[in-house]
Amino acid sequence: MKKIVTILLISVITSLSTTVTGQALQYYKGPIVRDTMVLNGADNIPDITKLLPGKRAAIVANQTSVVRTQYNTYTHLVDTLVYLGVPIAKIFAPEHGFRGMGDAGEHIKDSIDAKTGKKIVSLYGKNAKPDSAMLADVDYVIFDIQDVGARFYTYISTLTDMMYACAKYNKELLILDRPNPNGFYVDGAVLDTTYRSFVGMHTVPVVHGMTVAEFALMINGERWLKDSLTCKLSYIKVDYWDHKMMYQLPIAPSPNLKTMESVYLYPSLCLFEGTNVSVGRGTKTPFEMYGSPYLKDMPFTFTPKSMAGSKKPMHIDAACYGENLHYNAAKDGAVKYSLSYLINAYNHTSKPDDFFGKSSFFEKLEGSGLLRQQVKDKVSEEDIRKSWQPALDNFKKLRKKYLLYPDFE
Repeated sequence: MKKIVTILLISVITSLSTTVTGQALQYYKGPIVRDTMVLNGADNIPDITKLLPGKRAAIVANQTSVVRTQYNTYTHLVDTLVYLGVPIAKIFAPEHGFRGMGDAGEHIKDSIDAKTGKKIVSLYGKNAKPDSAMLADVDYVIFDIQDVGARFYTYISTLTDMMYACAKYNKELLILDRPNPNGFYVDGAVLDTTYRSFVGMHTVPVVHGMTVAEFALMINGERWLKDSLTCKLSYIKVDYWDHKMMYQLPIAPSPNLKTMESVYLYPSLCLFEGTNVSVGRGTKTPFEMYGSPYLKDMPFTFTPKSMAGSKKPMHIDAACYGENLHYNAAKDGAVKYSLSYLINAYNHTSKPDDFFGKSSFFEKLEGSGLLRQQVKDKVSEEDIRKSWQPALDNFKKLRKKYLLYPDFE
């Protein structure tokens, strides 16, 4: 009944809201769970409005913050709530901005949303942590962003900063949950806090296997916020989804994750962001390949160009040699976290001394502080994985305390 009521309510505003469109995400095989088969937290409009009567809300949102209509088109959550008369004080925007077109790492400026006239406050740049003035005219903060389940995907860092601000300034946080497209496994090194940063705030592995609401419950439950604060937290769950399912995203979560192949490959390939190897930013299929000018005996070639979402890609206008992984992502239904691409690239580089660079960004991404030397020393992936295992096993036990949905095992 909830689903019927929600869809009927949403259909009323369809003609008044600009339908959000995104590139169709490709998928090859495996147990497909399409967006039309689940009811996301944002789709439960009656439950949302019931929590917000007379309360001023701020919304942490981007292009993925959409509500599905009965025609399987999408309206933006902000447009929907504004039309329904919910008092929206402002919009908080994460990395890539409210409409999701900023480059990775690009500082996003405050602005005004042209459609609604609402103020957009950037949470990626100088204002990563909201202060009391930003929340003075707010009773409730709504968080609705599609995550992809990797520790270094910064939306969970934005979540952490917003939880801390809500705890510190006595505001309520409502999470509208969405499936984790990589939520069917857990893998990778658990973060050594020596390398804590905005691309890794908590002692979780590279692939944590949790939804945003589950992750927030863990942050609260383990008192991971600064000063051991806890946030007044509520959430609206996803219906008709669990961790055994592989969810097909309806809208690209960021400019360089355009397909489901790239979403599955992202945890493995993002490690290259701490090296001199390109992941295909500046091509039509980023995060489905890797290469550099220093891997000339590799079978695949691409040339990064400046384009929307990747204005200054690594090795711009230079021929890069590497490997096309477009079809690898389809093996056994999905690719899982692998070090084979990193190890293979290092073993083929003509500039091993320059492969990792001189900064600690690689360690901040990978988390353990050990992998750089292990790769240089030709340690096998099997033995590298053994070095993670005790901490990873402990995390898996901890994770189960906070799950809201049936697990994959």
